[in-house]
Amino acid sequence: MSEFTHFNEQGRAKMVDITEKKETARIAIARSSITVTKAVYDQIQEGTNKKGDVFAVSQVAGIMGAKKTADIIPMCHPLSLNGVDIQFEWSVTEDEEYTILITSEVKVKGNTGVEMEALTAASTAALTIYDMCKAVDKGMIIGPTYLLKKTGGKNGDFERE
Repeated sequence: MSEFTHFNEQGRAKMVDITEKKETARIAIARSSITVTKAVYDQIQEGTNKKGDVFAVSQVAGIMGAKKTADIIPMCHPLSLNGVDIQFEWSVTEDEEYTILITSEVKVKGNTGVEMEALTAASTAALTIYDMCKAVDKGMIIGPTYLLKKTGGKNGDFERE
């Protein structure tokens, strides 16, 4: 059984000391999604949402979410991120299911990874889409949210198959 790293000698939570970890270039890519109705799809495509450009606002929110991750996830280290990119892609099925795939990519040169920042960015973008479109449909479904890929660090690379 591996030793838990986020507990001190008293069994209480602690932030891991990353002082001795090697500084490397690290990248994490995460995905979330939100399934919407045709009415929401049309509104986003036509740019008629009363709150503004849904993707533009959600993109900025996702970037802000990545930057504020350490403020909302207790054991995350505050990081000076080098880059955050959020992309949106529609998936429309034959039976008219409208899903927005949200992909976030976060980069840092540092001594800890950016998986949580990428996951927070994708989640925040999805939540912002929900917030901007809830007047049209409160039944939107967010998720799944997951890590697609990460590079750098002592534990090596990861890529979802």
